[in-house]
Amino acid sequence: MRDVEQALSERYAAPPAWRRPLTIAAVVVVAAVALAWLAWAAFDQATPKVESNLLGWDVVDAHSATARIDVTVHDAGSHPTCTVQALASDHSIVGELTFQPQDGTNTVTVRTEREATAVDVPGCIADGQDHPR
Repeated sequence: MRDVEQALSERYAAPPAWRRPLTIAAVVVVAAVALAWLAWAAFDQATPKVESNLLGWDVVDAHSATARIDVTVHDAGSHPTCTVQALASDHSIVGELTFQPQDGTNTVTVRTEREATAVDVPGCIADGQDHPR
């Protein structure tokens, strides 16, 4: 068996001594970059600039509905906007309102084209945030 290894080594040459440490170093660098990105992404998603929660809604008449939304602004300079949608029985959007909230409970009235049966708040978004919360 030793003769076979020696023959192969003589025929094809042994791998360079620097290859293994360089491969290990490259794997460590790629793993460190991937872990740093994962930590940044987790932190960024866990700390939004603004959050919202629909507290309740009421259909006032055939052309309006009100909603109470609790908004928490974590970054005062972020200029958040919130969207409220009034939905009909067929789940189509019959009214929509985008407004700039105050920190705390906000009560807004959404004008509708026909009677709404539900109100939804897709969320609030702030400068630098890529999707509503």
